[in-house]
Amino acid sequence: MMNSSEDIYNYKCSDKGLLLPAINEYTWALGVRIFFYLIGMLWCFLGIAIVADTFMIGIEKITSKTRIIRVSNQKSATGYDELEVKVWNDTVANLSLMAFGTSAPEILLNVIEICFKGFKANDLGPATIVGSAAFNLLIITAVCITSIPKGEGRKIGNVRVYCVTTGFSVFAYVWMLLVLLVISPEVVELWEAVVTFLFFPVLIVICFLTDKMYCCRRSNKTASEVEIGIDIDNNMGGDRKDNVDIIHIAKELGRYHIPEEEAAKIAALKLSKGQSHNSGWYRIQATRKLTGSQRVQPKVKEAFKDIYTTVMNRSYLQQSPEPENTSLSAVDLTDNGNRAVVEFTAASSAVLENEGKVRLGIRRYGRLDLPVSVKLETIDGTAEANSDYIPLKTSVQFAIGETLKEINIEIVDDDVWEPDEFFFAKLFVDHGDPSVKHVTLGSVSINQITIINDDEPGTFEFTKPSYVVREGTGKAQLFVNRVNGADGVVHVHWETRDLSARSGKDYIAGLGDLMFGHGETQKTIEVIILDSELSERDCSFQAEISTAAAGARIGKIGKTIVTLVNDDEFQDMVSRIAAQTRQNLDALKLESSSWREQIACAMNVNGGDVENASAFDYVMHFISFFWKVLFAFIPPPHIAGGWLTFWLSLLWIGILTMVVGDLANIFGCLVGLGDLITAITFVALGTSMPDTFASRQAAINEKFADSSIGNVNGSNAVNVFLGLGLPWLIATIYWAAKGEVFAYPSDSLGFSVVLYLSTAVVTILILLMRRRIPSLFGGVELGGPVPGKYACSGVLVTLWIFYVVMSSLKAQGILQADF
Repeated sequence: MMNSSEDIYNYKCSDKGLLLPAINEYTWALGVRIFFYLIGMLWCFLGIAIVADTFMIGIEKITSKTRIIRVSNQKSATGYDELEVKVWNDTVANLSLMAFGTSAPEILLNVIEICFKGFKANDLGPATIVGSAAFNLLIITAVCITSIPKGEGRKIGNVRVYCVTTGFSVFAYVWMLLVLLVISPEVVELWEAVVTFLFFPVLIVICFLTDKMYCCRRSNKTASEVEIGIDIDNNMGGDRKDNVDIIHIAKELGRYHIPEEEAAKIAALKLSKGQSHNSGWYRIQATRKLTGSQRVQPKVKEAFKDIYTTVMNRSYLQQSPEPENTSLSAVDLTDNGNRAVVEFTAASSAVLENEGKVRLGIRRYGRLDLPVSVKLETIDGTAEANSDYIPLKTSVQFAIGETLKEINIEIVDDDVWEPDEFFFAKLFVDHGDPSVKHVTLGSVSINQITIINDDEPGTFEFTKPSYVVREGTGKAQLFVNRVNGADGVVHVHWETRDLSARSGKDYIAGLGDLMFGHGETQKTIEVIILDSELSERDCSFQAEISTAAAGARIGKIGKTIVTLVNDDEFQDMVSRIAAQTRQNLDALKLESSSWREQIACAMNVNGGDVENASAFDYVMHFISFFWKVLFAFIPPPHIAGGWLTFWLSLLWIGILTMVVGDLANIFGCLVGLGDLITAITFVALGTSMPDTFASRQAAINEKFADSSIGNVNGSNAVNVFLGLGLPWLIATIYWAAKGEVFAYPSDSLGFSVVLYLSTAVVTILILLMRRRIPSLFGGVELGGPVPGKYACSGVLVTLWIFYVVMSSLKAQGILQADF
């Protein structure tokens, strides 16, 4: 029995759903009901994101289907080359299945509301489409602009396709206004519904033709290649090229003597990040990070981050085998001459204490047609500022064409004996200064400066107690350092002794003297290594130094062991790293090979990679465990080419969308919000949040902005053409069969669409301005100078808040606006 107005109000809200409430909970306290409906809505959003993960994997399987074609090649023995190309064009895939995948909840929400609520117009579904479009265009664009690292920028790559999708995204909502307010006010006629729905294939066809014209004009393909519409640059050898990349990276990592397991992770991550991915891949990655599921990229331990960074900065694609002594400095940091690179001329320097100063060389190469400025500062090591040296923090200026600078740092000379000490000089670029946007640091940005006590002849020792040298390198270089003094000329005797290695067979034995002049602190011993070309175990020899100079001493490392590693053994190690890399890449693939593997990954945090799981991963795994296990029973994508996964996932999205619709309707009623306000806030944010994380990752990792903000326009257009066109078509056919019309009251919705169109035009102008004004925004849509990118993002966020507030005021009847 209902005894209060609150009870009556709660009871009225209980008739808002199709499936809910499942029990008569309207007698509960209002606050309790609001809390449970909010939590239930958020939890179901999480479930939709997880099943959408499976849905997108099915789409990936479908759109990644390939076929073998033959291209004429007179140089080939057969007269043709066989190439593996995708069946689906990337543009068509992005605008059809991919866009449908990201927009499926909004589209199905409209279809369900029409079909299960008497084929009548409702606010929740259409307002969710408009609210989601506003969030996607304004907030996602703002997030992507600010997410780009300092000094970097991202441009739209395929400008023609972007212009077409942008035009259609604006036209879609203009057409929506024409249908609802102009052509047949507050009535949707059958022909309008048909035309709305047909705009979807028209968009795909026009974008496909635009993409083909763009590809044909930008490349020098043969007539046969243009005719069949393939991009040879992206289809060069497939697996063969991937295998070459793996071997190159494995060889590089083999030189660092790190655990093979970690080397394989670094190689897999390099290959994964080196590839271009579509928006669906990034959405899956974002969902898995959010829910503590199996990663699509491996995680490298912090201890190996420096090696990881070095390898990530290298390019291995389509390189010929490199010589073993290739330096890491071979990386083109100048960006094909577009950047000025500044670095020290040496990674270390030494100075006698009584010299009073140390001179550091700084060089500039690459772009020379503009003035360059970098910062330099000193950092304490064992040497302390002011007591051992005078600290320095200054700016180093290069004039146009100037390539070399020298900086002097003052050394403090005292009469107290002390061991050799060191400190550091570091270069850095102030990315907040727009004048340095074309400047980058080279590989030698830190110089270690050793202050040598000048009152002693010194102590002599090898730099390491052991060296590992490959047979094929031809020689071993052993470094002898002079520390704790550098006074006078000292002769150091050295000689080698056989251990398991034999002179004349494995190496050429040697002996001799190294002469250290006054102030000299390092010399090199070279020993010739012989390549036996036989498969044998590793062998080693010893090198030893001695001296008879008065006062000079031999340090703790007076002997060193040189181990000769057989080339075959090195190749075996490379092969093991490559094999583990392939296993890692297989484990990181989007799809599971069997139901058993799929269920096992769902039941374990991080898909079983517990070692790299964080506390957040465990919490989110616990929250999403039910959804993970439930959707793990959907057939894996390799069954029926991904289509079975596609349709069953879509069915589950539909079921969950129906539940979310009920939760949103009842929740909005309980808190006193209309369906339109609930839609453009809670529902739009819930459906768009995975896309936000995905777009941010795409903006950071991709070379172009197409996969981050380029797909937003296409998705917004598809939302109208499919999300409204399909339910309108169903409803108009139903009412036409009954001899009636499909009534569609649209006062608040029309106002919301007008607001969205206004903000959309401003957003497009901002992106155009960012591209056309390099001096302020770097000439890029995303990133660029810090003040410009934060200013643009601030404007976009403000526009979204304005859109939400004004639409809400109109829906509540506070704001009066007639059309």
